[in-house]
Amino acid sequence: MSELNPVSADPRDVSKPRSLRLHASDNVLVAVSELPEGTRVEDVVARQPIPAGHKLASAAIADGEPVRKFGQIIGFARGAIRAGEHVHEHNCVYAEFSRELEVGVDYRPTDFVPAAERATFQGFVRADGRVATRNMLGVVTTVNCSATVARAIVDRLRVQALRDFPYVDDIVAFTHTGGCGTATTGENIETLRRTLAGFIKHPNLAGVLLLGLGCESNQGSAVLDSAGLQEGPHLRYLNIQDVGGSRATMERGMEALLEMLPRANEARRQTVSAEHLVLALQCGGSDGYSGITANPALGAAADLVVRHGGTAILSETPEIYGAEQLLTRRAVSRPVAEKLLERIRWWEEHVRANGGSMNNNPSHGNKKGGLTTILEKSLGAVAKGGTTGLMGVYKYAEPITERGFVFMDSPGNDPYSATGQVASGGNILCFTTGRGSVYGCKPAPCLKLSTNTPLYEKMSEDMDIDCGTLLTGKTTVQKLGQQIFQRVLEVASGAKSKSEELGFGDNEFVPWRIGAVM
Repeated sequence: MSELNPVSADPRDVSKPRSLRLHASDNVLVAVSELPEGTRVEDVVARQPIPAGHKLASAAIADGEPVRKFGQIIGFARGAIRAGEHVHEHNCVYAEFSRELEVGVDYRPTDFVPAAERATFQGFVRADGRVATRNMLGVVTTVNCSATVARAIVDRLRVQALRDFPYVDDIVAFTHTGGCGTATTGENIETLRRTLAGFIKHPNLAGVLLLGLGCESNQGSAVLDSAGLQEGPHLRYLNIQDVGGSRATMERGMEALLEMLPRANEARRQTVSAEHLVLALQCGGSDGYSGITANPALGAAADLVVRHGGTAILSETPEIYGAEQLLTRRAVSRPVAEKLLERIRWWEEHVRANGGSMNNNPSHGNKKGGLTTILEKSLGAVAKGGTTGLMGVYKYAEPITERGFVFMDSPGNDPYSATGQVASGGNILCFTTGRGSVYGCKPAPCLKLSTNTPLYEKMSEDMDIDCGTLLTGKTTVQKLGQQIFQRVLEVASGAKSKSEELGFGDNEFVPWRIGAVM
C-alpha cells in the first residue's frame, strides 16, 4: 500500500466532506467524514448518506465483479452497484478466489542502523543477558482450580510488596480456565504448557511461583520438564493438595514470594540497545480507518524496530486471511513462506471441521466502523507488519529466536493472540483500535493507538497516541511511525502506558485452548 497523501481539512468538519482513493486500481473510495446524499467526491455523487470510514463505489461494478480497495480484492458485488452507492455488506460479499502466491519477490535485506548509532532505552538486563522492560513477580497457575488461591496470594501481598520494594513494578496472578478435562498429551496441552513456560521464563518476570491443585491433567512438573526448567531462587512450584489445603498454600506461597522480592528489588535499569525490543503488534475493535492510519503508522514503527536490530511480531492468522500473498512475497525463503501457508491451511480445516467460515469476521463493531469482509479487514491488519522481510514463522507461544519481522500463529481474538505473543518473548505491545478497545497485557506494557481523532478525544484516558492526525495533514505515515517508535522506547524505559495507569493486565492472560474439553 502506498504512502497516504495527507489531506488538509478536519475530518470532523462535515462542511468539507472528502474521500480517499487508496490505490489507482480501486473501484471504491473511503469517506474520510460522513458524506451526505448528493455530495460530490472526485467525479462521483453519493447516492445515499455514506458514514465516515465506509466505502462508496467510484465507478459502476457489475454483479459478481471484484470490489477493490488497497489495490486488492476485498469482496464481490452482489447485484449491480452504481457509481456513488454505499458499498457494504448488503451488496459486497465474501467469496473464495485464487491468489497469486509468489515467494520472496519483495524481500530486500534490511538496511540496519549501525550498532553504534542505534536507539537505546533503559531496560533491566537479566543474568542470562535477556532484557526486560518491566520488573515483576508472577504467580502462574497450572489449572483453573488453583486460580482463587493464586489471586488471594497476590491480593494479600501486593500492597506491602509495592511499598517495601520500590524497584519491583508489580506482582501479578496469571490465571486461566484450562489445565484439566483434556488429554494429557497432544496439541492442546502442549500449547498450554508452552504458554505457561513462556511466561515463567519471560524476562519481565524476575521471579515466579507456579501453583497447581495436584490432581489436574496439566501437572506442574510436566510444565517444568517440558521447558527444561528447575526450581531455584527465582522459581518455586507448589500444589494445594500436597501442601495441605488453600490456607496453608496461601501462607507458603507468600513466603516463597517474600524470598524472591529482595532479589527482584536489586534490579536497576541501564542503557541498552533497541535491538532488545520485541514488539508485539495487535489490532482490535478495528474500523474503516484502521488500514489507512494506525496500522500503516504502526508498520512504519515496526520497520524502525527492525532496522535498529529488534523484533516485531505479527499474529492473528485468521485476520491475515486474504492478505497472506503480501507476506509470502516478503519471505526470506521458501520454507518460511510454506510454513505460513501451512498455518493458513490448518485454519481452513479447523474452521471447516467446526462448521465455521474464514469470513466469521468482521465483528458487529468492525462492520459499523466500515469494514465489510475478512478480506478487507486482513488487508488493513497486515499493514501493522511494515515492509521488511519475513524472517520466520512460529507456532503459538513458541520461543522466537530470529530477529527482525516474524509471524506467530494465533487466533484473531486479542487476549488469546497477545498472550501467545508475550509467551513467545514479546516485551512490549502496540494495539491499534478504531472502536475503542480497552486492553492491558501484563507483564508487557501495552500502548493503544486510535485510528481516528474523535475516538482519541472521547477515550483519551485509554488511548496513548492519536493516529487520526494522518487525516488532517499534520503528519505523514513515516513521521507518525517515528513518533510511535519514540513512545515505545519511553514506555520500555519505564514510562507508564495508559492501560498501566488504569491497572489493566491482570485479567487478560488467556492461553489458546485447542480441541475438545472432556
